[in-house]
Amino acid sequence: MCLGIPGQIIAISDPARQMGLAEISGVRREVSLAPVADRPLHRLVGEWVLIHVGFAMAIIDEAEAAATLEALRELGEAQEALDQMAEGDRALAASPAPAEGAV
Repeated sequence: MCLGIPGQIIAISDPARQMGLAEISGVRREVSLAPVADRPLHRLVGEWVLIHVGFAMAIIDEAEAAATLEALRELGEAQEALDQMAEGDRALAASPAPAEGAV
């Protein structure tokens, strides 16, 4: 099953690669904004988007985002996905940084 989760774009992290930082129920993830980049990227900050496998697939309004998150919570799917994302973030934070000059 494909699961799209609403998140809010809170920053542009890499304009050259069309990447932004999205907050999804308190979890922050870098996502590709390329599918929704129909305007200057800075104008996407504050917008709600439907996120699937690291891509912002569609712009949605705040009411739709809230209703979707609530429905997903009721189904229990959102929490499982958010837990997996948070676990991935913790694993990345715990891994040592590569040595300078390493590839």
